[in-house]
Amino acid sequence: MNMTLTQVISERDARILCWYLNTTSQMQIARITNIPNWYFERTVFPGERFLFEALPEAQLEVCRSAETGAIVCERILCDRLRVEELNAPD
Repeated sequence: MNMTLTQVISERDARILCWYLNTTSQMQIARITNIPNWYFERTVFPGERFLFEALPEAQLEVCRSAETGAIVCERILCDRLRVEELNAPD
């Protein structure tokens, strides 16, 4: 799929700043899987917080191992992970 310059610029403008915190005691794998031609995957250590850019409609898929040995995955809409900017009073 070829993207025009206008599409690339508008996609860049549409990105939002997001954050995620691993509140578990296990390592997790976080990735975005629902956006074509988009690659984001990261290992997240226990207690680690990180910032990333994504499209609002992207889903962050977070996977970890359960005690039974199964892989448990959770999907979170990136729009729900958006960093909110606070305006300082004048």
